[in-house]
Amino acid sequence: MKALHIITGLGVGGAEQQLRLLLRHLPVDCDVVTLTDPGAVADGLVADGVRVVHLGMSGNRDLAAVPRLVRLIRRGRYDLVHTHLYRACLYGRLAARLAGVRTIVATEHSLGDSRIEGRRLTRGVRALYLAGERLGTTTVAVSPTVADRLKRWGVPAPRIEVVPNGIDLARFRFDPIQRQRTRRRLGLPEGAYVVGGIGRLVAGKRFDVLVRALAELPGDCWLLLVGGGPEESVLRRIAHEARVADRVLFTGERPSAPDGSPGPDLPSLTAAMDLLASPSPEEAFGLAVVEALACGLPVRYASCPAIEDLPPHTAPGAVRVTGGAEAFARALAEARARGPHPRTAPEAARHYGIERSAARLMGVYTAALSGRAASLPPPLSPFSSLPQPPLSPQPPQSPSPQEASTS
Repeated sequence: MKALHIITGLGVGGAEQQLRLLLRHLPVDCDVVTLTDPGAVADGLVADGVRVVHLGMSGNRDLAAVPRLVRLIRRGRYDLVHTHLYRACLYGRLAARLAGVRTIVATEHSLGDSRIEGRRLTRGVRALYLAGERLGTTTVAVSPTVADRLKRWGVPAPRIEVVPNGIDLARFRFDPIQRQRTRRRLGLPEGAYVVGGIGRLVAGKRFDVLVRALAELPGDCWLLLVGGGPEESVLRRIAHEARVADRVLFTGERPSAPDGSPGPDLPSLTAAMDLLASPSPEEAFGLAVVEALACGLPVRYASCPAIEDLPPHTAPGAVRVTGGAEAFARALAEARARGPHPRTAPEAARHYGIERSAARLMGVYTAALSGRAASLPPPLSPFSSLPQPPLSPQPPQSPSPQEASTS
């Protein structure tokens, strides 16, 4: 089987790193196209031996990207196209159909009740999404919660499959030596109680809640924010105003797997924490929470379908918190008062091993390929008059991994 994965970008993000992890475990010959932003995850994929092509899309309305994608897909003679993230799903599904590929899978990574990948769910966004969805074979939801949202939107239930995100349990296994090394490298005081927050620094993640909660906690409590994003300057200002700037550490974007960049990676930073807090009110899965559980951390979260979809006994260290900074301050203080938490992965973390997720996705591929004719509307007519500009960069006919451009 030969598959092409199309994704909006390959900077450091949950969907992007999940794609890299999946490709390491899928028994499929896979290439990757990124429409924009060939960042650190693209470099990691190339290091893994995956061919990565940067399409060079200039914006959301760059319609010239469609014929470029069509040509690339035809040349690759793929059995299956798998799209990821909103823009790639729109353009990728259409291009795959025009190229004659009859098996098209799309993963919905970040669909909330009111937003999709940070953008508001207006009527227009929803209508465009549903129109594109009908061009595919199967839509993969990363949790039953997302599957239910898709059904409420009007996506037919037989077209939806649930394949949860997966984690590399071995990489996140708690290492006390790594913990001490990382804490020293970060300059954390001996005995500091470290609350962690992991994710993009955007308004929707509500990391300001944790900064304000820190102001209500004792002076030996620290906040470690792992991730980059446009809200970093805002969070720094809030920390100064709350007089806790000297106890808030910003690490910037960190990979979940080695890619040659300096500094500790995500598992090491997770090991350095004493608790993970996730104040985001609208998650599609909650990958950071599951990875924290795999490292044996207690967690306090506002929304995490990955945990809420399982029986409570599978994650005894995970507690939901409703409310703002005051509620989180109380929850964090109560968690600390309970004393050290055993750093072993609970059943909930083991439930989401990447091997299991890859096996389920292979099942989706097999079913989609075997039933493709009955799942799709009649084939679209190929482009006859649209211009056919060359790719930027132009993909070679038989590229080597070293030739995989991330410009």
